[in-house]
Amino acid sequence: VQLQASGGGLVQAGGSLRLSCAASGRTFSRYGMGWFRQAPGKEREFVATVSWSGDSTDYSDSVKGRFTISRDNAKNAVYLQMNSLKPEDTAVYYCAATPLLYSGSRIPLDYDYWGQGTLVTVSS
Repeated sequence: VQLQASGGGLVQAGGSLRLSCAASGRTFSRYGMGWFRQAPGKEREFVATVSWSGDSTDYSDSVKGRFTISRDNAKNAVYLQMNSLKPEDTAVYYCAATPLLYSGSRIPLDYDYWGQGTLVTVSS
């Protein structure tokens, strides 16, 4: 599976962005998907994950209630809708695919495939 993330940019605090991740290959629906982020000087951290069907989702406490992960298996795509953005959300955001298709995962090591990242900058 090859992943291509897009949709990042510069936004003011309180604004919204929608990230997209396009996947190649016919086996996209066999993977749970996740979004992670990495801010300068910090470790990569979990943001959100979704099961293969889209029925099961999980979020980090820092984004719960503000971000929504979703997927469209017909389009081989996963999305991250980000609302009420804060300066501390500034980071490079990565999408990733895990064989844990029924639950997704919070653990980076559970993911086999990673996109190249898209930069989100939130100004105060």
